[in-house]
Amino acid sequence: MSRLGGLLRRTFGVLKEHVGTDHLGNKYYWQPEQKTWTGRIVRGKRMVVAANTSEFEYVEGSIPSEWDAWIRGRRKQPPSIEELVKNQNYRVNIKMKARDLEEKELALQTRECEDGLVARASQTVAKGHAAANIFGQPVTSEEPVSTANTFQPGSWIHKDKK
Repeated sequence: MSRLGGLLRRTFGVLKEHVGTDHLGNKYYWQPEQKTWTGRIVRGKRMVVAANTSEFEYVEGSIPSEWDAWIRGRRKQPPSIEELVKNQNYRVNIKMKARDLEEKELALQTRECEDGLVARASQTVAKGHAAANIFGQPVTSEEPVSTANTFQPGSWIHKDKK
């Protein structure tokens, strides 16, 4: 078989085995360990052929995490379809639970504000750093701190030189 494989490699180039395709259309291949005509051993490679081949169109998450782990060699076997479906359902379930929890938290905050237990967020906004002694107080500075594009009249006071 190795002679036949060598003949095919010399004739048609490198052989690669299609391992799977994800739901985004990316195709995953495995190139087995090969021996060159000089006797050197080239180790096996894992590769992906992206569905969108333009680099500028790459979006984070365009390769599922299971396939990414296989490509990077963190797992020995490629993911099965059952595993991919199970993990996708798990992700959807987590997103739904997070949305429900966020809605409950928002309702609780609204109820606490209505009961007067907590001040509304818009009433507690302050500028500056909390460690500063002038925290939350509008103070005009004696030094100009803005540039020509962001200058606000009255934002600083000129020092009198006497």
